[in-house]
Amino acid sequence: MTMACRSGCGACCIAPSVSEPFFGMPEGKPAGMPCTHLSEDFACKLFGDPRRPAMCSQFMAEESVCGFDRRDALARLALLEIESQPVRS
Repeated sequence: MTMACRSGCGACCIAPSVSEPFFGMPEGKPAGMPCTHLSEDFACKLFGDPRRPAMCSQFMAEESVCGFDRRDALARLALLEIESQPVRS
């Protein structure tokens, strides 16, 4: 179920990796590292900007991913990042 993003959360701007280069981060963003466009109050400074990565623009907050608070969201998104990595042989 889609929900409104929590003010002051920013978990989706920290936990996941962004593999594509984007404005201000030409190498992409590693998992667990805050995006360079995350403000001090944990808001996206590129929100609504066409330079924002497609995966960020397409992200829809929902309880199953964002949990009950910021800490829960960081943990859930970190786990999804790990679980979505390709299996290495």
